[in-house]
Amino acid sequence: MTLEALASEIATAAKKEAKAITDTAKAEAKTIVGEAKDEAKSLRGDLIAKAERECAQIETETVASARQANQKSMLIARREELDSTKESVRELVASAKLKGRSALLKSLLKEAKGEADEGMALRPVGIDRPALEKAGSGFDIGEDIDGLGGFVLEAADASIVLDYRFDSRLESSWIAALPVVTTELFGE
Repeated sequence: MTLEALASEIATAAKKEAKAITDTAKAEAKTIVGEAKDEAKSLRGDLIAKAERECAQIETETVASARQANQKSMLIARREELDSTKESVRELVASAKLKGRSALLKSLLKEAKGEADEGMALRPVGIDRPALEKAGSGFDIGEDIDGLGGFVLEAADASIVLDYRFDSRLESSWIAALPVVTTELFGE
């Protein structure tokens, strides 16, 4: 065998070995790429599922938060409307032109005479002083007090005070009528 033949045989063997190595490397690369694609597909599916769960959770929380904000706004609006209505009633009761004011004062005086102790002084709300003086209650009339109308009876030592002011009567009536007022205003 000549040198050339030997070199040719070595070259052919080297080419075969190189091709075998290259083919093996290509096959391994193809397997690795396939496994990587499968893993990427699996990870992608897991990430999409996780993102969808988080999105659904955020959506639920957002809807709940929006509902809560709407309920709060509605409650505030209702409270403002109730406060406005109560203030309108207070203004009406405080008005000197309130229909039936003198009859109401006479009724309160009659009630007070039945409950009063001897020597109590009648302290009127300023707006009702003339009507109460004119009614001739039989009580000594003292200094004016604050209020929407009516009066208080006060013991000489101020240890007992009986309240016949429109303020306290209105507050009791408002609390009792609140369900009806709410129904009328809001239809519930």
